[in-house]
Amino acid sequence: MIACVDVDYRDHEAIAACVVADEWTSSTTREEHVVRIDEVAPYEPGKFYLRELPCLRAVLARVTVPIEVVIVDGQVWLDEDRPGLGARLYEALGGTIPVVGVAKTEYRGATRAIEVCRGESKSPLYVSAIGIDATDAAAKVRAMHGAYRMPTLLARVDRVARDA
Repeated sequence: MIACVDVDYRDHEAIAACVVADEWTSSTTREEHVVRIDEVAPYEPGKFYLRELPCLRAVLARVTVPIEVVIVDGQVWLDEDRPGLGARLYEALGGTIPVVGVAKTEYRGATRAIEVCRGESKSPLYVSAIGIDATDAAAKVRAMHGAYRMPTLLARVDRVARDA
């Protein structure tokens, strides 16, 4: 099972969403969860995880099936040795569930991200990972269902968070 997570921020709250699918190439979800978080930490450059991590943990706690990998909207590594959101989530999950980061924009200094172009898009996604080989993770993201830049499951979790 793979879990895709995302957070949508509002004025004074956040909506965390999670969609769970049977496999990387799935076009449909098995579970969908939404959690409203009333108290959200302020944004701090370079410390985004302080704001996002509690939201992700809250929504992942709702998942009822064993998760084999979590895909986050963001970076796993900010640079060679500086953990990003994905590495922090991996640590928070006890280092037992691989985390793959799929970012829409390049993080300056992120040397571990692999560019993945999907469909006919010339704009890459930036894939990084912990607990799973990054090259393997990039190949799996490339193979995910969907004809466009964003895989179907990642577009779905984004939509679930925004529409909640």
